[in-house]
Amino acid sequence: MNFQELINKRQSVRKYSDKAVEKEKINRCIEAARLAPSASNSQPWKLLIVDNPELKNKVAKETCSKLLKFNKFVLEASVIIVIVLEKAKVKTRIGEKLKNKEWRLIDIGIAAEHFCLQATEEGLGTCMLGWYNENPIKKLLNIPDNKSIGLLISVGYPVKDYKLRKKIRKDIEQIVSYNAY
Repeated sequence: MNFQELINKRQSVRKYSDKAVEKEKINRCIEAARLAPSASNSQPWKLLIVDNPELKNKVAKETCSKLLKFNKFVLEASVIIVIVLEKAKVKTRIGEKLKNKEWRLIDIGIAAEHFCLQATEEGLGTCMLGWYNENPIKKLLNIPDNKSIGLLISVGYPVKDYKLRKKIRKDIEQIVSYNAY
């Protein structure tokens, strides 16, 4: 599959089959994330792979809201990737302060997308999750108090009849200009 086909095929999957994901496929996704670029090559992330079914279900329940009916699909996923933010290199942290930017968040976004694109290449479905109860997940996974979770990714095989959705995006004229705003 060429890159254009890959980015057109990659989508947020919210219905997974019960087929287990092979460790080799997860390892290739991890390697893709590991190779992602980051500010000053800081690689400010640690990937926690939650594949123990009982523990995975406990983490999945912390992505669901009692009031709002979303993220229930995470319980169907075979694996949850928890991306923990790590310290960047000193010069990157200084640059973040001077420029008032959080490059670590950009960096984990790039790493997460590398992971998800490789997962798509492997025939897997993923969904990046920004809604979760951080403190209970940190307790479940023994994440130190001074660390924070940047993002979660659900991973699994999509159900057989999962359809590729048409990508609805803004017109190019709305998102691009040359030489001035």
